[in-house]
Amino acid sequence: MTGMRGAAAVVGIADLHYRRGSGPSELRMVLEAVLAACADAGISPREIDGFTSFAGGDLSGPVLGAELGIDELRHSSMVWGGGGGGAAAAVVNAAAAIATGQAEVVVAFRSMAEQETGRLGYAKYFYDNHYLSAGVGAPAQVCALRTQRLLEKDGVPADAMRALVMANYHHAQRDPSATGFGKPLDAAAYDASRLIVEPFRLFDCSRENDGAVALVLVSAERAKTLVERPAYVIAGAQGAPGGYASLSENDHPYGTAGFGPGPRGGGVARRLWDAAGLKAEDVDVVQVYENFSGPAVASLIDHGLAPAGPAAGDVLTFENLIVGGSLPVNTNGGNIAGSFVNGMGLAAEAVRQIRGDSPNPVPGAKTSLFIGGPMAPLVSSVLFGDADVL
Repeated sequence: MTGMRGAAAVVGIADLHYRRGSGPSELRMVLEAVLAACADAGISPREIDGFTSFAGGDLSGPVLGAELGIDELRHSSMVWGGGGGGAAAAVVNAAAAIATGQAEVVVAFRSMAEQETGRLGYAKYFYDNHYLSAGVGAPAQVCALRTQRLLEKDGVPADAMRALVMANYHHAQRDPSATGFGKPLDAAAYDASRLIVEPFRLFDCSRENDGAVALVLVSAERAKTLVERPAYVIAGAQGAPGGYASLSENDHPYGTAGFGPGPRGGGVARRLWDAAGLKAEDVDVVQVYENFSGPAVASLIDHGLAPAGPAAGDVLTFENLIVGGSLPVNTNGGNIAGSFVNGMGLAAEAVRQIRGDSPNPVPGAKTSLFIGGPMAPLVSSVLFGDADVL
């Protein structure tokens, strides 16, 4: 998306979440989130002319447009792939629609109400007889297999997983809306928590709750008239290496998160940095999707934010992963200690870091990376930046 660099920006966000099973319907939550995000941006909901989302669901652009009473629907798209792999891609698709003139005000959204769609812990839409006949029927099991390869074959220390989880809980203590707020976690409590599926313990696993998230995007030119610090979409990428598919479970980059190169090179992370004209070391803060801690560690390695193998443990420490460290991650508590709306809340937090209104702001942050769901059939990333990065 080199030609789209900085053409669109996020100007409004809303991040609503409720205790699992206690929220309104998915439709109502989306509508509430869209209205709140439009109010945040200072835009009338009637001006919306595009919608993008990911991971399926029954909430289509025409349905939302009719409910909101918009003037005209010009663009509507859905990113394929299970889980949160397409979360960042949904934002990039919104930016692409604006950059190419297909729409002017696009909302990227996701909504989840478990009373309607069930729990993601057992995702039938994703698991065929190849899985089920081997006793594998949950995301935790698939990601555990890949994470175990990361630990055993590549030599990444398990302490990196614990450091990431503890950083999430550390940040959650300053975010009253986080599920982990008021519930600090120390190393002893983490180590004593029960195994869910080896190597994941209880605290390695993401939350499940109801909620909806909406991001409003407009052109860069209009963004300057609406908000003080727009979060410009600098670059984004989606895809998977050739042969990477969870339905086969025998692909070559088995211990990775799926952002790395395939047989002919390339890869999502490489394309992201090439389009941005930046390097991993230029990123000020990262929101990394952690369905489980192991895949998040693999994502950071895939993007070049940490070295592969045993050396990863030298970078992925608690001190480095909190605000004030060299690689602050998941500053709202993430999926693990904050909330889980298929990871879309991480996109909102990435924007907050550019705006400066995060519960744990990184001083002077100019670049903010959101890494979508790892170890899925399709993965994606998007890099936000302020005006100085353009």
